Amino acid sequence: MRVDQTLLHRQPPAKAKEADRAPVIAVADDDDSVRAALCELLESAGFEAVCFDSTRDLLDSPVLQRPGCLILDVRMPGISGLELQSQLARIGNAKPIIFLTGHGDIPMTVQAMKAGAVDFLTKPVRDQTLLDAVTAAIALDANRRAEAIVVERNCGLVRTLTRREHQVLCEVVKGRLNKQIAFDLGITEVTVKLHRSNGMRKMKATTIGELIRGWETLPESLRTARSA
Repeated sequence: MRVDQTLLHRQPPAKAKEADRAPVIAVADDDDSVRAALCELLESAGFEAVCFDSTRDLLDSPVLQRPGCLILDVRMPGISGLELQSQLARIGNAKPIIFLTGHGDIPMTVQAMKAGAVDFLTKPVRDQTLLDAVTAAIALDANRRAEAIVVERNCGLVRTLTRREHQVLCEVVKGRLNKQIAFDLGITEVTVKLHRSNGMRKMKATTIGELIRGWETLPESLRTARSA
């Protein structure tokens, strides 16, 4: 079996949901001694770590859906660490990555960092340097997940708007006045105010500032006024 089972944390069934929310650091390195040393270090610092000897096994693991980060060797048999980074980007998985390698060079470092890596470290690495990078990566992942929850919430709210409410709010967030919106849409100012009030209530925004901040989290397709 390729996954180091001795390094997996077994959770009681009653704590399964809690464990799924806890961050886990997935380590992929084809060197047995390096892999074991990394997991020992991470666990000694209080982190949960799961180790793999190939990126293919990591790709097939549900650990990618857990909060946390990845520590990847760059050069491994099969899919390299950099190739895994590209694959995850293509499927929309933004899990933070720390590269740890004994064969790094400047072009490789630039490529990894431009693609969003948290850090690119060379072996041997100081324990504290690695742990600091892991802490930063976990914080980044937590922020991204929190932002994703807000975006999902706001996308759900905007879909409850009627066509006219959506049109009115699109103009409101542009800073247009009620009378300007009324003229453009061919309706009265009173009707604009009604749609504006109803739309803001549905978007759970009590001020224009809250509406604008929420609107800016939406994908472009939802920010654009529906014409039909």
